[in-house]
Amino acid sequence: MKGHQEPRSSSSCAACKFLKRRCTPNCQFAPYFRSDEPKKFVKVHKVFGASNVSKILNEVAEEQREETVNSLVYEAEVRLQDPVYGCIGAIASLQHKMVELQHDLILARARLACYVDQQQRSSHESFFDIDHVDMAPLVDIQEPSAGVVDGFDYNALPFDQFSPFQFP
Repeated sequence: MKGHQEPRSSSSCAACKFLKRRCTPNCQFAPYFRSDEPKKFVKVHKVFGASNVSKILNEVAEEQREETVNSLVYEAEVRLQDPVYGCIGAIASLQHKMVELQHDLILARARLACYVDQQQRSSHESFFDIDHVDMAPLVDIQEPSAGVVDGFDYNALPFDQFSPFQFP
């Protein structure tokens, strides 16, 4: 149906049936308001009126008319559900829901980070559990040459960052 009129049966389109007029072969409503979807035109007519819909369709390029009709149908349905705000109310509701979901996502990520941190700490603590560590050297350790160790300040090391351990 996009951009061209398909051959149709002799029955009138939904618009012509509703308006109680004879449907002509070049009816501008026929390609978009088929006879098997009468409620579609009823809603659009109730909100916009047949004359306005006809004017809108005449102003739009033929290849965009089907999209235009779909937009009009959606807008009419929403306007009938929410006469005050219409589509703006639906958009605001979706935006509000999006903000709520973003907030939930931030909370879920924070909880996940806490869980991962707890898991890492528990695996870190079990890794450094002195009772289960084999203290045999893995490589042959050489004594450093004299003078290197004498000038080293052991108090300068940031041992306080390892909270599970107590250093003298």
